[in-house]
Amino acid sequence: MSTLSRRSFVNALSIAAVAAPAIGSNLCYAKVATPLPDAFESNLEVKPLTFDPAKLDGLSERLMTSHWKNNYGGSVKALNTTKKKLQAALADPQFPAFLYNNLKREHLMRTGSVVLHEYYFDNISPPTRRDTEFDRHLASAFGSVRNWDQEFRRIGAGLGGGSGWVMLAWNAHTRTLENYWMADHMHAPAAAVPIVVMDMYEHSYHMDYGAATALYIDAFMRNLNWAVVAERLNSVLPMA
Repeated sequence: MSTLSRRSFVNALSIAAVAAPAIGSNLCYAKVATPLPDAFESNLEVKPLTFDPAKLDGLSERLMTSHWKNNYGGSVKALNTTKKKLQAALADPQFPAFLYNNLKREHLMRTGSVVLHEYYFDNISPPTRRDTEFDRHLASAFGSVRNWDQEFRRIGAGLGGGSGWVMLAWNAHTRTLENYWMADHMHAPAAAVPIVVMDMYEHSYHMDYGAATALYIDAFMRNLNWAVVAERLNSVLPMA
């Protein structure tokens, strides 16, 4: 092989070596580039219950069905309506900003209601066995499972007779597993991933227990789906 042809061959290999990663990168980006849903999409549907409401211990079928259909289902419909109104208002350059923000406040509230209700219903089931690995994480974060249980219940008791949520959550920013008090659908803590969600609005228990909040909390804990909450936690712990 002549000097010129040898040099040309080496140069060609060098160019190929540099070009290959670039081509591979482009292919990788093409694989992960998926279009995001329209922010104003308004066809959200009510999720079916993942359990038989007739088989719960201490939470009646009538209560759970009414809660799911009327409160959660009502928020799904309201969120769809709000998104339609937001889209129409944004297209109108004369629509006042302060009125637009009234719609955004409703958007925030209804989004919170839909999301939290879905977490709530998904972490309920007829009584199941506790997950030992989940309990180990609770003991690591709170000193003992009893400490976690005591604080979670106490927060719920403090919300009795009013409104709000109790949430065990993994905070992706502080990298901590903590219980949070939430006054309403709009008070979710920043960077928190829900693990256990308990509804403390009166509609979630009044039909069965009236003002006896503690009895509802007992029933909720008996019907907590430990496999689901353990899976939620395991899905975020690798971020730690």
